[in-house]
Amino acid sequence: MPQNTIHRLLLPLLLWRVRHLSDRVYLILVSILVGVLAGLAAVLLKTLVHDSQHLLTAWVPARYQVFTNSFYPIIGIALTVLFTRYFLGGNLGRGIGPIIYNIARQGSVVPRSKLFSQLVSSFLTVTFGGSAGLEAPISVTGSAIGSNTARVLRIGRRERRLLTGCGAAAGIAAIFNSPIAGVLFAVEVLLSELSAAFFVPLLISSATATVVSKALYAGQPFVLITTSWPVDAVPLYLMLAVFTALLSVYMIRVYFWADAYFAHLTGSLRKVVLGGLALGGLVFLFPPLYGEGYNIVQLLLGGHAEQLTSGSLFDVFNDQSAWLVLIVAGGSMLLKVVATTITIGSGGNGGMFGSSLFAGALCGFIFARLINLSGLYPISEVHFIVLGMAGTLAGVVHAPLTGIFLIAEITGGYALFVPLMVVTSGSYLITRYFEPYSVYTRKLVQKGVHVNQDRDRSLLARLDVRTLLQTDFLAVGPDDTLGELVNTFRHASRNLFPVVDAEGYLHGIVSLDTVRDALFDDEHYTTTRVRDLMDEPLAVVRPDDTLLDTLRCMEQLGAWALPVLDLEDRYLGFLLKSTILANYRRQLIKDSGE
Repeated sequence: MPQNTIHRLLLPLLLWRVRHLSDRVYLILVSILVGVLAGLAAVLLKTLVHDSQHLLTAWVPARYQVFTNSFYPIIGIALTVLFTRYFLGGNLGRGIGPIIYNIARQGSVVPRSKLFSQLVSSFLTVTFGGSAGLEAPISVTGSAIGSNTARVLRIGRRERRLLTGCGAAAGIAAIFNSPIAGVLFAVEVLLSELSAAFFVPLLISSATATVVSKALYAGQPFVLITTSWPVDAVPLYLMLAVFTALLSVYMIRVYFWADAYFAHLTGSLRKVVLGGLALGGLVFLFPPLYGEGYNIVQLLLGGHAEQLTSGSLFDVFNDQSAWLVLIVAGGSMLLKVVATTITIGSGGNGGMFGSSLFAGALCGFIFARLINLSGLYPISEVHFIVLGMAGTLAGVVHAPLTGIFLIAEITGGYALFVPLMVVTSGSYLITRYFEPYSVYTRKLVQKGVHVNQDRDRSLLARLDVRTLLQTDFLAVGPDDTLGELVNTFRHASRNLFPVVDAEGYLHGIVSLDTVRDALFDDEHYTTTRVRDLMDEPLAVVRPDDTLLDTLRCMEQLGAWALPVLDLEDRYLGFLLKSTILANYRRQLIKDSGE
């Protein structure tokens, strides 16, 4: 149904709302609607994926499943590529990054195609064993629901931004039954500098989605009952923070290295075949890499780590020794990010959220098992498994509060709050030292889109040097005489004069203040040339330079204007500090009132 038709049908409702409902009440009601819709989308996706996976494995004897599980991923990736090509025109827009870009640069307008594209593509990918999580697709779908609901209901730009975050929060909340973690995810990853009043719609939307999930789907993925933690283990928590930070840095760098590799591959068929075969080989060697991997985390939490080797080639050794289990766990931990990147890079869809939890659980298990085998200090492996999940998520996503509350909510481990704080904060700080940007924002920053981490950089990044260029400075030639320069001064409204030759190249700058004394030297009006009076510019600006760096340069040099040159050093105009600051102020006011 065309959007104009929808608006005409909703017009009576919108008029009634204006007369009878305040903006605050209306926003809360819409946030509830977004929560219900996002919750239903999350339940639908999780239910379809799990039921379909059961059908795919039920007909295969257990001893042969390692072979079918190695073959299934290439089918899922191929189906996802076909869906993307013929139903989406080849434009899927994977991951959270595009949503962050929509919020930062496009007024929180999320394409309507994301209402279904993420659900269908991730269903095809993960159902057939793609080694990626469903959290990112669900969060993107929720964001699309919030954004497009706001657009249909003619809600303002600022509220649309909030409802986009409400949808993302509701998606995360529904998939994990964790309303607080959903809110914190939206605030830490998508939104920045949110006013306190706007937390209420976020909380309501997230809670609504959780109610929907609990009513329709037993979505609690993990269960942990604990009542205490040993104070003596604090040094071990600090050590785990270091290990999860190193794992986070490794995962971020491998993810983007592999992503760059697949970006250079040409041909969809080639990517599907190479990626599918590579992923199938990894799953054949390490069966825990099949699918999301939450079943493996549940085995670890249940104390059944020896089952990690079940169905793998390691079964031929008929050996369930602790070292064999550790080898499989270590290989699965390190290769999970590789498997996820192959899944996405070859054409599938999914995210790093679930992969971070999977790898973090294995990291915590390996750390605790090694400590226990050493006999130095007996520790609870279950505690360190969930702490590893939180620490790795905090490092990879750069969202420590989300890591703390997500793990506390989905495992029931609220008694572990202090250890969670130690591990996640340590992991986040160390990871950010080596990797300043998260797995979601690094690619955006490489393209010059700065969001959330630096508000000044983000606002200035929206301004373009070309649009701020001042071209009303009168140019003079290097061979012009002092008399000709004086005549130019009489018709000028600026105090600066670029010295430009016939081909447009900048030779220098003449300032009225610096040549004031020469103006009264009548005897040299015909003998003194402009090239004798000009100065070298303190610095030059290129069209692709960032305005934040330009402002810093102006501050250091004490300059109020700098010339702008193209890549071939031809003069284009001047960039004024006052112009930058005036446009920055307008952008700031626009953001505050959007």
